[in-house]
Amino acid sequence: MIGSLRLKIWKRAPSLLLCSSIPKPMHGVAPREVLGRNWWNKERRAAYQSTNFRCKACGVHKERAKYHQWLEAHELYRTDYRAGRMTYIESVPLCHFCHNYIHDGRLHHLLRKGEIHHAKFTNILQHGDAILRAAGLSKDNRADRDESMKEAILRGEVAKWEDWRMVLDGVEIPPKHESYEAWENYFE
Repeated sequence: MIGSLRLKIWKRAPSLLLCSSIPKPMHGVAPREVLGRNWWNKERRAAYQSTNFRCKACGVHKERAKYHQWLEAHELYRTDYRAGRMTYIESVPLCHFCHNYIHDGRLHHLLRKGEIHHAKFTNILQHGDAILRAAGLSKDNRADRDESMKEAILRGEVAKWEDWRMVLDGVEIPPKHESYEAWENYFE
């Protein structure tokens, strides 16, 4: 501490771009939904301040970020696919491009629906790939990840839909949608 100025030291974490996808049974179940807007506003502001308003994955300051000059908070979870538990760990600040890169399934969905231009879609993927490449990392393509998940489900290595829970401060919250069909009707 220098006088009354506290210097915050943080480390960039490109590996955040490799976060696993939220399992479909847990779509729509998040701490911000359960704990409400006041909690979420406090949580995300603390996340932004923790990195001096820089993206935790790529390091860009919010004022120099591509597309939007603000940060978005991303929830991190520890996911146990066999037990069907997704335990909330913390929220981290990400720029718009890094956040969308993590949620590439949603990104592809927006492209299919015409809600995002192909140029932006491509720029987001190139941004994330470049960050990972510079860190000596790479992300499997979405089709391969989807195929791996299907195989794991067939082998019985993934919990049944109705068994999934988000764990938040020791409390288990069930899926928002009662089945895959209900999920599909809601999101399609």
